[in-house]
Amino acid sequence: MAEKKELEKIGIYLRLSRDDEKAGESMSIEHQRIILRKYAEEHGGKIVDEYADDGFSGTNFDRPGVQRLLSDAQTGKIDTILVKDLSRFGRNYIQVGQYIDYIFPAYGIRFIALNDNVDTADRSSAAMDMMPIMNVFNEWHAASTSKKIRSVLDASRRAGKFTNWNYPYGYRAGTNEKRSAVVDEEAANVVRRIFDLRLRGNSVGTIARILSDEGIPNPATHYTRLDGGKWERNCSPLWAPKTVRWILSNPVYLGSTVQHKTTRVSYKNHQVVNVPESEWIVTKNAHEPLVSQEIWDKVQESFRSARGRTDKTGKIHSLSGLVVCADCGKKLKFKRAKNASGCFLCRTYVDLGKQRCSSHRISEETLERLVLQDLRALSAAETFDEERAKERFLKERSKRRAQGKVSDEKQLKACQNRLKELDKLLQSAFEEKILQDLPEDVFSKLCEKYRTERESVLKTLDGLKARLFQAGGEDEDAEEFLRRFRRFARVETLTREMCQEFIEEITVGERKDDGEREICISYKFLPSKSQKAPE
Repeated sequence: MAEKKELEKIGIYLRLSRDDEKAGESMSIEHQRIILRKYAEEHGGKIVDEYADDGFSGTNFDRPGVQRLLSDAQTGKIDTILVKDLSRFGRNYIQVGQYIDYIFPAYGIRFIALNDNVDTADRSSAAMDMMPIMNVFNEWHAASTSKKIRSVLDASRRAGKFTNWNYPYGYRAGTNEKRSAVVDEEAANVVRRIFDLRLRGNSVGTIARILSDEGIPNPATHYTRLDGGKWERNCSPLWAPKTVRWILSNPVYLGSTVQHKTTRVSYKNHQVVNVPESEWIVTKNAHEPLVSQEIWDKVQESFRSARGRTDKTGKIHSLSGLVVCADCGKKLKFKRAKNASGCFLCRTYVDLGKQRCSSHRISEETLERLVLQDLRALSAAETFDEERAKERFLKERSKRRAQGKVSDEKQLKACQNRLKELDKLLQSAFEEKILQDLPEDVFSKLCEKYRTERESVLKTLDGLKARLFQAGGEDEDAEEFLRRFRRFARVETLTREMCQEFIEEITVGERKDDGEREICISYKFLPSKSQKAPE
C-alpha cells in the first residue's frame, strides 16, 4: 500500500505526566494542543478527534486516551495520528516500536511526531532511522526519573517525613515540614473505643456491628464528609470486620509511622507488590499516640490467643475458644439451650458423632466455678501483701515445673534414643546400597523417611531442652502476672477480658464412672496444672 503524503482524518494525541508538570508551560496539554492544531491547519488536514491523558505515565499503554485513540484507528475513524514528540505517545521503546513499525502500517495509519521529525509516510528519512535510538533514550529518561523519585521518597521517609497522600483514620495532615500527622479528635475517639471494645473481649465482627448499629461513619465516609460530602452517595457508611482489624493492628496508633509497605514492580510494570517487613521504614514517636503501649500489647495478645465464637445474641462466652478436648484435641463447642444454662461439647462429637469421640460434656457453671476457684487460690494473698503474692506465684510455678520435669525428662531420653536408632538405620541403608543389596528406589524412600523423622525428633528435642533448661525471667513474669491480677482482684464472675489475660488453654477429660473428670488449666506465665473435678 502506498504511503499517503496529504493529511486527512487526523487524531491528535496529548499527554502530560506528573513529572512533566514540573517542566512548566512548554509541556502543558494546552501548549501541545496549540502546536498540533497549527500544524494540521497549515497542512490542510481535518482533526476528527482529540485524545488526551493528563497525569499519566508514558511507560505503559493502559491509558484511557491512548486506548480510545487505538480503537478509533482500528475502526478507520482516523487515518493519521499526530503527536508533539515520540515521548508523548509513550516511553516504552518496545511497545512504541511495535505500534509504529507493525500495528499502524497494518491498519494504514500514518504516524507523525513533529519535534522528532518522524513521519511514517517517509520511511527512508534520517529521523526514521534514528527513531529506535530516540525511543530507547525516552525509556531511559523514564527509568532515570523513576530512580530519582524513588531515591527522594526513600530519603524523605527515612528522615521521618510522611510521604503518603492519605492519613490513617484518627489523624489528619499536619502543617510542619515533615507533614506529621495530627489528631482528628472525632475519629480518634472512635479508634480508642475500638481498642476498648476489643479489650472487653469483642470480636472484630461484633465491633463492626456495634459501630454500624450506632450510625458511626466508617473511615471512608468520615473522610468524604470532611471533604464536603464529595462522593458520599457512593460510599457505604457501614463498618467491615477487616477495617476494624486493620485499625487494631496498625502501629500508627502507637505514634509510629510505617511506610514503604508496598511498591511497584518497576517503572514499566505498575503492579503493586508487598515489601518484606524487614524493609519497612518505621519512625517511632513521629506523632501523638492514640493508645498506650500497654493497651496495644494486650490487643495484639488477644489476636494470638484463642478466638471465640459469637452466639445467637452476638456475644462471646468468656471461655469460648479456650476449652479443648483431652482425647481428640478439638475445641469444645459452647451450646445454650432455650431457657437453660449452656454447656461445652466436643466439636468432633457434635460434627461426626459418638463413633469418633465422646461428648466430654461439661456445664458452663461447673467450668466457670473451677476456673474462678483456681484463680482465687492463686491470688489469695495479692490484695494484702504483694510480696507474699509474688512468693506464692514463684513457689507455684516452681512446683508445677517440677511436676512436668519428670515427664519431659522421660520424653527427652526417648528422643535421644530414637536419634541413635535413626542414625544406625541410615548407616545400614548406605552400606546395603554400596553392597548393591538395596535397590535405588527403595534406598531413596528409606532415606527420605528416616531424614524426615530425624528432623521432627530434633525439633521436639530442642523444645524439651528449652523447657528443661530455661532460666531467668521469673521476676518479670511474676510482676506481669500480679499486675494483671490487680485489675481483676475483686471480680466475682469470669469475663472474656479476664480469661484472655490469664488462660492459655483448658483441657477437659471425659467423665469417669466415679463421676470425676480430669481438667488441666494452663495459665500464661505458669506451667499447666491438672485437677480432679466432680460434675
